[in-house]
Amino acid sequence: MPVPDRIERVLDLHHPPEKVWAALTTAEGLGGWFGSGAEVDGLHPGGRARVRWGEEEQTLWIQVVEPPRRFAYTWAIEGLPPSDPRRTRVEFTLEPTPTGTRLTVVETGFAQLPDESAGAYESNVQGWRTELAELAEYLDAAA
Repeated sequence: MPVPDRIERVLDLHHPPEKVWAALTTAEGLGGWFGSGAEVDGLHPGGRARVRWGEEEQTLWIQVVEPPRRFAYTWAIEGLPPSDPRRTRVEFTLEPTPTGTRLTVVETGFAQLPDESAGAYESNVQGWRTELAELAEYLDAAA
């Protein structure tokens, strides 16, 4: 069975888009919910960010920056060697709502993986559940 290509999550947050944007795009924000620390080297297409989870580090190659509506990056696929050029694309879309922000997260690019790499897809499905819950907690704690 082929690996699905897309993970999509929608989260309604009780915070304005600007606050959600800062959590997604600043070193302080990313390090507060998405990892144990982060650095952002240029918030523009072609820039990059690095996020750490303890000893593990992941580079985010920034593709789209449209404050405070869209932010996208590509990153390495878990389980592949660092030299492998295949990446998935993560895109965040923020829509204002009467009570805050509707955040849609879409990660694509898993269909390029061989069937034996389906674990990367499943890992990211679970990862987004966990990480988005942590984003909501981070934003609520900073309210």
